[in-house]
Amino acid sequence: MKTLAEVFEHTLKDMYYAENAIAKALPSVIAASSNAALKKGLEAHLTETKDQIKTLKAVFKSIKSEASGEKCDAIEGLIKECEGIIEEAKKGTAADAALIGCCQAIEHYEIARYGTLREWAKALGHTEAHDLLSGILDQEKAANHKLTAMAVESINEPSARAA
Repeated sequence: MKTLAEVFEHTLKDMYYAENAIAKALPSVIAASSNAALKKGLEAHLTETKDQIKTLKAVFKSIKSEASGEKCDAIEGLIKECEGIIEEAKKGTAADAALIGCCQAIEHYEIARYGTLREWAKALGHTEAHDLLSGILDQEKAANHKLTAMAVESINEPSARAA
């Protein structure tokens, strides 16, 4: 990668891979949750993730490139961590708190990547890509905010009392 355009496209491919991996992994996280509100929130995020994959296809199209993924080691590691919690944790509020923590690690990664991609798109003059990536970034920030609110309002304290 010698140019910003090449770095941009490589990172875009990473995120396309990442969103597809997340869409594949989320049903297991949903099944592992014992909190109805968390399940509902994760189901909504799964739908949103599938829409983001479509949006990423539009980003690729806007830069006249074919949508494709390139293995993203970071997301693989974050998903593996989540799978470990699913295997180790007993169902209940502590497990739900741990799942939220894993989901937020993924959201934070996505926020970092989409923020970077958005700014690179702007620098490269890819106005449509910039706007599409801004939309995804806003969704990821909102998802993180919802997870935080859920943890604070209904997961963390009951989990601490159960200890």
